[in-house]
Amino acid sequence: MSEIASKPEVLHVKHLHKDEKGAKIGMWLFLFTELLLFTGLFLLYAAYRYVYSADFHRAGFETHTLIGAVNTIILLTSSLTVALSIAAIERGKKWISATFLGITILCGLFFLVNKYFEWSSEIGRGLYPGSPKLLNDTNGINLFFGLYYTMTGLHGLHVVVGIIVLTFMLVFVLRGKISSEDPVKLENAGLYWHLVDIIWIFLFPLFYLIN
Repeated sequence: MSEIASKPEVLHVKHLHKDEKGAKIGMWLFLFTELLLFTGLFLLYAAYRYVYSADFHRAGFETHTLIGAVNTIILLTSSLTVALSIAAIERGKKWISATFLGITILCGLFFLVNKYFEWSSEIGRGLYPGSPKLLNDTNGINLFFGLYYTMTGLHGLHVVVGIIVLTFMLVFVLRGKISSEDPVKLENAGLYWHLVDIIWIFLFPLFYLIN
């Protein structure tokens, strides 16, 4: 009789079991598809740069190297803070984890603000696809800025998604839905954010240090 009574409880425990390894593998597979997307764009950039090397070199002088460098520092800092947030939650330090997560989100917002001012300046100078200034310039210059807006814009979209995801993670941490017993959601969000940072580390020299 006691064995029968215990069966529902056993079934309940199995129902609550979480496949943490499967969740991490799924996240890595998703990140792999993201890498394939940007790898294709990087190869396209390399091909055009080989053909129009002089034009790409000249176009590189038009980008804001200082803003690009500041944004690089911001994203590197955010990678550190999200790692510290994960380490804190794994040790059961909820408020420290939430604090570092909040700093990470602020870094992402600062990055977007800088990117807004940078794009506004470049568009104001007529440096955007289809502008009269670029239409009267060489094909290489047009291709450079076409790739510039496509790749940095796509990266910026990933930053926006990352900020939204991390905001949800912050709410989950504060509500106790992410804890030292179940940090997988935050760990996966951190992996995504690290990918965003790594992609920028490749974008920065391609568009800002080429000159």
